[in-house]
Amino acid sequence: MTEVQKKQALTTEETKESESVDLTNLSDTMVYSEIYNMMMSPEDYIGKTITMEGTCAIYEGDTADEYYYACIISDATACCTQGIEFVLADDYTYLEDYPDEGEKICVSGIFDTYKEEGYTYSVLRDAKIMSACD
Repeated sequence: MTEVQKKQALTTEETKESESVDLTNLSDTMVYSEIYNMMMSPEDYIGKTITMEGTCAIYEGDTADEYYYACIISDATACCTQGIEFVLADDYTYLEDYPDEGEKICVSGIFDTYKEEGYTYSVLRDAKIMSACD
């Protein structure tokens, strides 16, 4: 492998690493801080794969068949919580395919934002629920 090829391989590997954010190995305080950063500067995270572990929360929308699912985390003292909405990849149905409210989950998806009724929300698109975070 030439020096140029080595440099290109290293750059490709650095790009891959910078395209994903694994929150599963961080302390509670660091996870909370990183999610705070995502909420304050979402443009820095759009398109990155985010993997996180937390508690499943389900929120009802304005219509009877509208639900929002989120992975919620707490800070180290459990006084403050933050989370990110997720939308599972493929065609899933509420209750049958999604985790139960309060269930501990590990979710991975592509970070994105969307606007609804004048507000900007963060979401993990094409998300997958994993049985355990490694």
